[in-house]
Amino acid sequence: MARFVELGRVLSDGMAGINPNHAVRVRVHTSREASAERFGGQCSFEMSEVSFPGPVGTYIDSPYARDAEGRDIAALSLDELVRPGLLLDLCGLGERHAVLPSDLPADADYAGRAAIFDFGWADKWNTPAYERHPFLPRETVEWLLARGAAMVCVDCRSPDDSEDPARPAHTLCLRAGAFIVENLIGLDALHGRRFRFFAIPARVEGATSFPVRAFAEIED
Repeated sequence: MARFVELGRVLSDGMAGINPNHAVRVRVHTSREASAERFGGQCSFEMSEVSFPGPVGTYIDSPYARDAEGRDIAALSLDELVRPGLLLDLCGLGERHAVLPSDLPADADYAGRAAIFDFGWADKWNTPAYERHPFLPRETVEWLLARGAAMVCVDCRSPDDSEDPARPAHTLCLRAGAFIVENLIGLDALHGRRFRFFAIPARVEGATSFPVRAFAEIED
């Protein structure tokens, strides 16, 4: 029997995105009192107003994030967003460790899979260390793409070195149609398991990045 495991962060009012000056906002759009008056006291509802920058919480980047001619979030198909998963256990690496192809299992099946990197970094959320995460240099990304990886997913801010302005992981992956999912949590549940990975955003036309309901369907 399959079971589902949440792998995404909860969005909350005041939660910062990449730019700390741009945060999630959750507000009351229509109050219960106002709606009760509208419906003559027969019923009442509360309507929320939610706004946020696209790259916030656990989110996916589309090719449009890197290239003006790339596909946006609305153009990503469900077949591309639901993938067999491959958990890569790299817990214990130091800050800003460059993950090389030799660090990865050469005999694993990467083709068509979401390659999910567990650096053990999720617990460092909201600390300075979260910005000094391990990363995938160009040669490692090229190695993954050559083996057919369909997604590159991390439990940290980015698969790229935070100090490399070229952002080669984003450039190579997104131009190859391999989507990137960042800020995953709960990866302990996937160790030693077969699973499918889901990263489903709302279909927003013109969006470059968007928060996802990330989860795994685990085969017990």
